[in-house]
Amino acid sequence: MKKKQTTSYFDYTLVVIIVFLLAFGLVMLYSASSYSAQLNGQKSTFYLNKQIVNDIVGIVALLFAVSIDYHKWYKLGALWYLLAIVAVLSVLTPFGVSKYGATRWVAIGPLSLQPSEIAKVAVIVFMAILICKLGKNVGNPKALTLMIVFPAIISGLVLVFNDNLSTAIIILGISLVMIFVAHPKYRPFVIMAVLVLVAGFAVIKYAASIDISDTAGKSFRLKRIVVWLDPEKDASDKGYQVLQGLYAIGSGGIFGKGLGNSIQKLGFIPEAQNDMIFAIICEELGLFGAICVILVFVVMIWRLMIIASNAPDLFGSLITVGVMAHIAIQVILNIAVVTNTIPNTGVTLPFISYGGTSIMFLMFELGLVLNVSKQIVIKK
Repeated sequence: MKKKQTTSYFDYTLVVIIVFLLAFGLVMLYSASSYSAQLNGQKSTFYLNKQIVNDIVGIVALLFAVSIDYHKWYKLGALWYLLAIVAVLSVLTPFGVSKYGATRWVAIGPLSLQPSEIAKVAVIVFMAILICKLGKNVGNPKALTLMIVFPAIISGLVLVFNDNLSTAIIILGISLVMIFVAHPKYRPFVIMAVLVLVAGFAVIKYAASIDISDTAGKSFRLKRIVVWLDPEKDASDKGYQVLQGLYAIGSGGIFGKGLGNSIQKLGFIPEAQNDMIFAIICEELGLFGAICVILVFVVMIWRLMIIASNAPDLFGSLITVGVMAHIAIQVILNIAVVTNTIPNTGVTLPFISYGGTSIMFLMFELGLVLNVSKQIVIKK
């Protein structure tokens, strides 16, 4: 009887997608940022050059994660959780830096980073370790409470000390997806979904009853919901960016105005290279280009699902699910904000928006996934 031959696996398709998104991101970043860079007295390639450096650091982070057996991270469960807490609270140190009205960055000399991005990676690995250690008890109500409380604490710290609701939602969302995949029952998640929908509907109904002129002194997040319901009522303030983004999307048509020909990036959309870069993609490349970008992300999610399904163990599978959830949630939130499907909140488009910390830790996460993929054994 012949023995079955085995061969190792490595997801080169995922590597190609990563390279494409990095390259495409650089092209769109230069197109979106060249005018604003010159307006600020910099060279047109200012943001492009910085992002190239960011991408190189990200590639190094990916290669580092690929080179280390992901099983070695398993013994560091408590340290990962502690790292998440320390990262979030580091903004309270003298190194904390305030930008755009919130203290979300830490600067050490010329280097600056957003600690909440570290927390995302830490939570993914910690939750994978926690779920694995719970084992068959994962379906126990006490275990479910424990799995929700740990990431909820991190999300709460991010919201309170970093004043960053979007990151808090992403961290909690990643954790819930990982728990959902591991949990044997659907009922608790259906109940949670219903409660969230009811609460959301109540907040929207309350916001709809408020006049934009009566929002002075109220939470800025409530004002964002009021503006989301009718941006034109506050076209000169909070609704301005939303409207300019919608103008960009609408003017792009089916095939766009052509690469580099955006009008809205010429000072109309503030910081076009950041959260609103998808609007520039729509304006320059049209609906066709926007759909192509979305499809690339869909293929990436599909490849991550393949790796998660064939991972050699539960730990590797959960890490991959966490990374998949992170990318999917962030892409959905960014596009939803740009298209005014949800209230405005600061979420970057992975691999394409300008940002050093984001790309570095996203690449580290994908390095972990590629490490999982290369340990998949295919029987022939």
